[in-house]
This record gives sequence, C-alpha cells and structure tokens, in this order.
Amino acid sequence: MKALQYLNKYFYKYKWRFLIGILITVLSKIIALKVPKLVGDSLNIVEDYLKGITTNIDDVKHQLFINILLIIGVALFSGFLTFLMRQTIIVTSRLIEFDLKNEIYQQYQKLSLNFYKKNRTGDLMNRISEDVTKVRMYVGPTVMYTTNMVVLFVVCFAEMVKIDLKLTLYTLLPFPLLSVSVFFLSKIIHHRSTIVQQNLSKLTTFTQELFSGIDVVKSYGIEPSMTKDFDEISDDNKDKNIHLEKANALFYPSIILLIGISNLIVVYVGGLQYINGEIKSGTILQFLLYVNYLTWPVAIVGWVTSMIQQADASQARINEFLDQVPEITNANKSSTEIFGKVTFKDVTFTYDDTNITALKNINFTVNSGETIAILGKTGSGKSTIIELLARLYDTQDGVILLDDKPIKEANLNDVRNQIGFVPQDPFLFSDTIENNIKFGKEDATEQEIIEAAKNAVVHDNIIDFTNGYKTILGERGVTLSGGQKQRVSIARAIIKNPKILIFDDCLSAVDTETEEKILSNLEKVSKNKTTFIISHRVSSAKNADKIIVLDAGKIIQQGTHNQLITAAGYYKDLYDQQLLEKEN
Repeated sequence: MKALQYLNKYFYKYKWRFLIGILITVLSKIIALKVPKLVGDSLNIVEDYLKGITTNIDDVKHQLFINILLIIGVALFSGFLTFLMRQTIIVTSRLIEFDLKNEIYQQYQKLSLNFYKKNRTGDLMNRISEDVTKVRMYVGPTVMYTTNMVVLFVVCFAEMVKIDLKLTLYTLLPFPLLSVSVFFLSKIIHHRSTIVQQNLSKLTTFTQELFSGIDVVKSYGIEPSMTKDFDEISDDNKDKNIHLEKANALFYPSIILLIGISNLIVVYVGGLQYINGEIKSGTILQFLLYVNYLTWPVAIVGWVTSMIQQADASQARINEFLDQVPEITNANKSSTEIFGKVTFKDVTFTYDDTNITALKNINFTVNSGETIAILGKTGSGKSTIIELLARLYDTQDGVILLDDKPIKEANLNDVRNQIGFVPQDPFLFSDTIENNIKFGKEDATEQEIIEAAKNAVVHDNIIDFTNGYKTILGERGVTLSGGQKQRVSIARAIIKNPKILIFDDCLSAVDTETEEKILSNLEKVSKNKTTFIISHRVSSAKNADKIIVLDAGKIIQQGTHNQLITAAGYYKDLYDQQLLEKEN
C-alpha cells in the first residue's frame, strides 16, 4: 500500500469530516448491537414463563412489549446514524476525488509538449477517470466498511466473551483460516488489478484514436480490420477482468462457509451447554445473531481487500504522472512586461524522441513591431523556431532573448499571454464559433468578435450558417472546412491583441484571393506588434521587414523581399515558380 500513502495529505485535510464520520459509524454499530441482547432477553422471559419461573402473564407481555419498542427504536436510530455516516464519509470521498482530479489536471497542464508526444491520450484520460474512481472507492466506501467491520468485530466479540467465554472461543475457530486466505488472495488481486488497469488504458487509447480518425477509417474502407483489432483488445481486456474476478470470487463463498461453520459450532456447543443447564436458550439465539451480524463485515473483507489492492494499483499509475517533473518551468514568479523584441543567438535544438536536429546554430533578431517571414521546405525547422519562442521546448544550445533578456528569466505566463499563435493545424473546440474566437479574449464584446472575424475574412461565412456565431462546431472543428478553421483560428489570435503574433503556415488552405485580403488586414492589425509569418508562399512573406530561409535546420538566406529576388537561391527560385503558376 505504498502508493496509497500519497493520499495521507487528503486524509489530513479532511480529518474532522473523517473523524466525525468514524464516530458516527462507531455509535451506530454499538447501538445496532443492542438488538441481539434485547431479542435474547425476550426469549429468556418467555422461557422463564414456560418453566414457571415467572407466573404473571401481564408482566411478561409488558416486558415483551417494551423490548419490541426498544428493538424498533434502536433499529430506527441506528438507521438514521447510518444515513449520517454515509453522508459524511461518502461525501468526503467525493471531495477527495474532486481534489485529486484537479491535481492531476493541473499536473497535465504543467507538463511539457514532449510529455504528450510520449504518452497516449487514452492512457492520460484513463488515469484521471478510471484510476481516480478506484482510488475514491478506497477513501470512501472502503474506509466506511472497514470501520464498520472493526467496530462490529470488537463489540460483538466483547459482548460474546462477556456472555460465555467458552462458546466464544469455539466460535472463533474458523477465523485464522480466513486471515490466511485473505493474505494470499490479496497479493494475487493486486497483481491482476494492475494488469486490468493497464489493459483498460490500452482499450481506451485505441477507442479514442479510432473515433478521432474515423474519417480516415471510412475513406480507406478499413472498418473490418479496425473491428478485428478492437475485438482482440476487447477480448484481452475481458479475459484479464475474468482472471481478476476469479480471484475475487473465492472470497465470498469461503467466508459464507466459515460463518456457516461458526453457526453450527454455536448450535452444537451451545446446545450441549443448554442441555447441561449452563446457559439459557436466549443466549444461544443471542450468539447466533452476533455471529450472523458478523456475516456482512466478514464477507466485506474480500471486497475491501480487493478495493484496496485495486486502488493501490491505480494510485501507483497516477503517481507515475504526478512524480513527473515538468521540463518547462516558470523561474520568475513576478510580473514581466513584454515589448516583443526577439533574438536567437547560436540556437541549436535536437528532439530527444526522434534524435533529429531541427535547428543548427540559428542567429537572427526581430525588433519590437517588426514582421519576420520564415520560409523553407517541409522539415527545415520553421515550426521549431515558433515552439522555442513559445517555450513549448527549451533550447539545449544557445539562447533566446526576449527584450534583450534570456526568455527563461521572463515570467512564463506573461510570455505566453502576450503571444497570439495560429498553428499550422488549427484546433477548434466543440463549442460555438463565438466562444472559439473568445478563447483569445474571454471578455470580448460582440463587436470585437465580429471585427476579428472580418479581419480574418471569415465573417461572411459565419453569418451564412443557420445559427451564425452561435453555431456549435463538431469535435476539433470538423463542421468547418480547412480554410474556415484556419480563419477562425486567426480571428482568435487577433482578438487577443498580443505583443507577438505568430502565423504558422495558417493560410495554406485558403485561395490566393482570400490570402491577399487576410494579409492586407493582418498588415493593419499587426502594426506595432512583433509578427512571425511561417509560410511556403512568397506572397505571404513579401511585405515582411525581414525574411529568413531555412534548409535542414540552417539559415541559408536572409534579407528583404527585394534583396532576395535579385540574388540566386531558394527564395528567387520559389518566387519565379509561384509567379509562373499564378500567370498560368
């Protein structure tokens, strides 16, 4: 249970709730265990009357009536306390579940982009959902039932010893066997629980990827193949669950058998004592009730053990991610004013997952308010420059300066708050178009939203939709065309009004005429803002203050549009080629 020790801080945080819940549990069980004594006393009263020890029938009736009322009263009060117990402990477990999910979510947000490249979405989702659910069962129902079990054992055995030590000792004979069974089975359950959770993550990941790529699956007609793969993973998951349940299934029958043996011992030994005149019949009935009171808590030993082992396996998986140290950290907690000057000095960067060196000794400076265009073939390192600027990764060699100071010394939140980023593959949320644009500025007015959409040349498309700006988009913006998604993403960046604007090949899905309109609007919008334009088109770069051309991670050309079209090289060749295509 080492992994579950992580939860001790939550037990401490909610200690008063747990203490009150446990006290209520103890009280409810102590009161509930008054019933066997009342029942036993009632049978003894009847036995005394039948034997002639008590002769007044009215006294017998009166005493039995009082006992019946007490039994009903005890049952009602115990039930009310049980209700309070569940309200206290189960609600607290929900609060811990809420806190733990938030902690995991916060950790997910802190972890770098590199982490998400190495871990699958389905597995991440499974740990924050299924694994946390298993843990909640430990901090809630398991705590409650364990307390129930301990209190019932202590109080029952104390009462039984008080009544008859010899009969109690005989009743306890099967319990050592139960302890040994629980010990060995718990180890098996823990091992199998870990395997089950790992397989569930695999199934979740496969399903998530299938749904995300359903258009590819359908267009290639590979539904039968995917169904076959899903069946194999699903069957494997089923087999692992059955394997776990086989271990769990051994508990309950074993416990019922042991309780049954205890009942037989009570009847046999108690019967002999009754024949010898050592005890009354009410005592035997009282013992039988106590033993059967123990049926549920003893039976729950298996369930509790299983829940603890499953929770431990799940918490171990959660701890794997909570123990991850974010690669990108905020070294400066104080506020940093951003103006927008960017300098790359001798920057070299290699992706550790692929071992590809994306940038090699990159040097350039963009002053605040200037526009720089970065061109190059696919894989030349264009997007890597942007990822380093946004601190999605940190440099390994060289330094990036922001306003003449190392970017790592600036407040990370302030840096990212002053960057408006339009990625090459825009991501839109399954929400209204309006809210997707407002993602760049939560308190944006309707007029600001419309103005941003107009500058992105997407307003006319939006108002043609039945619900206009209130149109709900499908997952990842699937409702819109590629060009429309890019333009909504541009509107989202524009409305933020940041110091630094980044457009990462965001006009690749629009036609030349629309591109010209957007570029004209962006020229006005980006005035006094440092702007990075990543593109394959000369038309997107020609008005930039500076242009750099990358090839295999190196800068092979630098200058303005007029300088570069007069010099032999990649830029002039690209310009001539695209000019020819436009004329045709």
